[in-house]
Amino acid sequence: MPSRKPESCPHRKRLGKNVATLRARRDLTQEGLAEKVGVSARYIQNVEAGDNFPSLPTLARLRAVLRCDWNELFAGCDKV
Repeated sequence: MPSRKPESCPHRKRLGKNVATLRARRDLTQEGLAEKVGVSARYIQNVEAGDNFPSLPTLARLRAVLRCDWNELFAGCDKV
């Protein structure tokens, strides 16, 4: 019997929404963003869905490609 997928962390979901919003603001598709960041489009999908949390080097590349600051990238991800 397959195990149930764990519920996504609210901070990952918030980061994913921020990435999606910033990507749309730059008029990029998930595929276009993935190519510029050096990851797969599926990985970007998973980040935006809140299923994956990028490593620090990937976060830095995302921030550079999206031309945003850390506060924009993590907006709403305050400590609970």
